Amino acid sequence: MRVHQMWDGYPELKTNLSSVLSLIESHVRVRDKTVAATINNLVHSGGKLLRPAYSLLCSQIGPDSEKEKAVAVAAAIEAIHMASLVHDDVIDDADTRHNHATIHTMHGNKFAIYSGDYLFCISFQILAQHASSLAHLDFNTRGMEKILAGELDQLNSRFKPSLSVKSYLSRVAGKTAQLFAISCYSGAMEGGATRKQAMNAWNMGHYIGMTFQIMDDILDFKGSSHCLGKPVMSDLQQGIYTLPLIYAMQQKPNAFKPFLEKKDMLTENDLTVIAELIDQYKGVEKAQALADKYTAKALKQLSKLPSGDYKEILEEVTTKLLKRKS
Repeated sequence: MRVHQMWDGYPELKTNLSSVLSLIESHVRVRDKTVAATINNLVHSGGKLLRPAYSLLCSQIGPDSEKEKAVAVAAAIEAIHMASLVHDDVIDDADTRHNHATIHTMHGNKFAIYSGDYLFCISFQILAQHASSLAHLDFNTRGMEKILAGELDQLNSRFKPSLSVKSYLSRVAGKTAQLFAISCYSGAMEGGATRKQAMNAWNMGHYIGMTFQIMDDILDFKGSSHCLGKPVMSDLQQGIYTLPLIYAMQQKPNAFKPFLEKKDMLTENDLTVIAELIDQYKGVEKAQALADKYTAKALKQLSKLPSGDYKEILEEVTTKLLKRKS
């Protein structure tokens, strides 16, 4: 199984991530060969596998870490993430993901939704087989409710320039941070961590997720389409107004109004002017400052975890991830 090169320096973790992908693939038993091939292509699409990596690392917090169980929980997490991406792409009408054509552009929305639903089924099949308690399984299903609520919040807020920083952060807490938090918490619980340790892992994952999404939104204005795997400023074109824009609009809302009134009819020149306005009113700078605060909170929660090799890797990976430039 091909695993992203970012894990080359961590051979044991890379091997376990390969096992995660193999386990997901082994659960693809749908009769429709096109659906099966599509899901398998998604498994091999080259994503960073951040959420299962955090789950695997956090499984070593407690004294009862078992490779098979840790891999199973991580696989369930990644299947949920893959499913949410498929549904995201349909809602956002995104053409590419990781520089590959999205499922709905190749096979249509109905086919894509079915594929995403099937991935959810795979996740809960794996969890049902390996979760150590029904309470733990329930925790994950309730977590899914919050993720889906975040997705709905984003859908309902499209092309609404009145979005506040508070509303944006609430959306991110559900849409992105929730699954990072679940990843860390689930790994810790299945490894026999104490409730307090598991909650530290949860909080760490939450803050990592918040920073990760803010950084993604910053890079949507500053990055390149090759590095991002999607067109630059694609969120803005889809009516998804993120933190750099929100901060800049707080300074001079009338400067942005004539552009945002165009909704999905923005030209390349419009996008260039909006980017210049965001830079002028320090939208990216202020978003970066908030990302730095969440990074500090994440590292503080990490520092509370028990010592071990896993902790050094967590700190190294988290620092690189949350301070990335692409």
